[in-house]
Amino acid sequence: MLADCGVGFGRNAIGGRDGEFYVVKDSDNDDTENPIPGTLRHAIVQEEPLWIIFDHDMVITLKEELIINSYKTIDGRGFNIQISNGPCITIQNVSNIIIHNIYIHDCVPAWKAMGKEEPEHSDEKSDGDGISIFGARDVWVDHCSLSNCYDGLIDAVYGSTSITISNNYMFDHNEVMLMGHNDDFLDDKNMQATIAFNFFGKDLVQRMPRCRHGYFHIVNNFYSGWEMYAIGGSANPTINSQGNVFIASESNSTKEVTKRENSESSEWQSWNWRSDEDLMLNGAFFTPSGQETPASYIRATSMVARPASHLINTPPSAGVLDCQIGIPCYIPGH
Repeated sequence: MLADCGVGFGRNAIGGRDGEFYVVKDSDNDDTENPIPGTLRHAIVQEEPLWIIFDHDMVITLKEELIINSYKTIDGRGFNIQISNGPCITIQNVSNIIIHNIYIHDCVPAWKAMGKEEPEHSDEKSDGDGISIFGARDVWVDHCSLSNCYDGLIDAVYGSTSITISNNYMFDHNEVMLMGHNDDFLDDKNMQATIAFNFFGKDLVQRMPRCRHGYFHIVNNFYSGWEMYAIGGSANPTINSQGNVFIASESNSTKEVTKRENSESSEWQSWNWRSDEDLMLNGAFFTPSGQETPASYIRATSMVARPASHLINTPPSAGVLDCQIGIPCYIPGH
């Protein structure tokens, strides 16, 4: 059972494990005011736990953002499921959400959606994120592919916590992941997020992730390059980078993995940022700060890191899986 395989800070997300299966059969009729049975929007607005699956390949273009109720799993295994070219997924003020095996791309802002409650993250429009996590907890995003959205690919803000972003393939994007609303939003001090086993692919610029406040375990990811920086932050986040592979681009101006935003060195030198057994290639380097003792990173430790050398021999099997009903999912390299 997928819901029993969670790792990291989001490991307790059970999604719709305790509910019935809901089969999405209709990808075309996105009625935002009166969702039609058999559509993805109808599934996610139900109050009871549901494990949402699909009965054929689909490219779903939403008219408004998809605001998900608690205890839902969106599971695209078995088919090619895409959400694209419209507003995308919002996880707001809910808990126990699993998003698995969906290709999310070319997401754009849209006017406010109707749902359990009106979204609070914008006065008029959604941001154009691939996945927006807003005031939510127990969230697991796993084995998705994400690219080319208007704002972030995955953003977690407004006191969200207990989050795992794992086994995802991200490419062709500028501001990849934002963790924390702004420097003055102190509720994000309790945020705990695990970023694990992801493949950061071609044409990514920055924010893999960009963190504010909170505690972040960045573990066993493969970074194939960046145009500005890979890991950044402000407002004193604790960043525990373990067992990652960082391959810098050829430009001498982009060798540094890290970037501190909105602060002088006299301030950020006390922030706890460490690189523990990361593998730095092609001149990549990580600028540590703060304490080096393991005790300083307890709240930013969510799992045991594998040696980074394993990722060179077998890069993370990230992104959507090639699955067929009745046949185990194909994982490249395994």
